[in-house]
Amino acid sequence: MGRVPPPQPAGSKYITPLGAQRLRAELEALWREERPRVTQAVAAAAAQGDRSENAEYTYGKRRLREIDRRVRFLRRRLEGMVIVDQPPSDPTRVFFGAWVLLEGEDGAQCRYRIVGPDEFDMAPGYISMDSPLGRALLRRRLDEEVVVAAPGGERVYAIVSIEYESVG
Repeated sequence: MGRVPPPQPAGSKYITPLGAQRLRAELEALWREERPRVTQAVAAAAAQGDRSENAEYTYGKRRLREIDRRVRFLRRRLEGMVIVDQPPSDPTRVFFGAWVLLEGEDGAQCRYRIVGPDEFDMAPGYISMDSPLGRALLRRRLDEEVVVAAPGGERVYAIVSIEYESVG
């Protein structure tokens, strides 16, 4: 039995133009700025002699592995991405990129944007299309009720509005 953990499912391949730009910027910063800086620090630490008890060298090598792992992930992820920059042909249904206003049974309203798994942390109100709520909302229409399994039990929401941002 190996020590390598099983690969995680990659998630949906859809992303907004802003999300793709953010991932490209992260890749560029890691490859062009941070990796050369850490490589230089590792070389300086290695020049000090005994590497077995050199904390800077050990930490630097570990950080280089982390950077290289993230760079490989970002390159593979960006390679297969589908950038969604147009609203769907049927704007009365919930699809990727939609802003959805929901009303709970208690009358409280909340607004979410359906985005890909690589960008749901970009802003408040962004949820992944792979999340339970995101999956429940996809392809639903205005005024439809949506039932979502939550840790405290099932929750019921009504879709109050669906909006798409214009790109361009």
